Amino acid sequence: MPSAAPEVAHNGLEAQERLLPQERLLIDQAIAKHGNRPGALLGILEAVQLANAHKFLSMDALRYIADETGVPPARVYSAATFYSLFNLQPQGDHVICVCRGTACHTRGSRDLLEKLCLDLGLSDREADENSEADKLAITTADRRLTVRTVACFGQCALAPVVEVDHHILSHVNERTLQREVKSLTPGRK
Repeated sequence: MPSAAPEVAHNGLEAQERLLPQERLLIDQAIAKHGNRPGALLGILEAVQLANAHKFLSMDALRYIADETGVPPARVYSAATFYSLFNLQPQGDHVICVCRGTACHTRGSRDLLEKLCLDLGLSDREADENSEADKLAITTADRRLTVRTVACFGQCALAPVVEVDHHILSHVNERTLQREVKSLTPGRK
């Protein structure tokens, strides 16, 4: 029975072939910049994701990073899936994150999330298919908006909290959220 090692190496070669030359160059530059310092993997992943037009880490990019750094692929994938900062699916032009922490939940964040999804035409079925318990990340068909949930922003006194394009909004109500979304999506009612 063949070992898994050749398959991993084969996947690494395939990943390298599927990445565009500029993607490989960017990853190589991120690896060179961060070197073998503690925490280098997180810096590499962050740099690669930020440079991606849709702000996500493709499986090919993860395999290439593993191959080039010598970090086991499982460890690269674990880091990319553990931290909520990283995305494995393409993100919209604008990202709206709704806090699902206890304080925000008791102050209506679930209702805000449901109303937001309804307003954007994201059905309950899509939300259910793309979520794990209370973890959600769905993007509108036009890729303009991604709606995500986070466990907690640590801003409990300001609950409910919503982040829109890295800008924290506090004491959010439906009207405030609708106004923010409208400012991001010209032409929507």
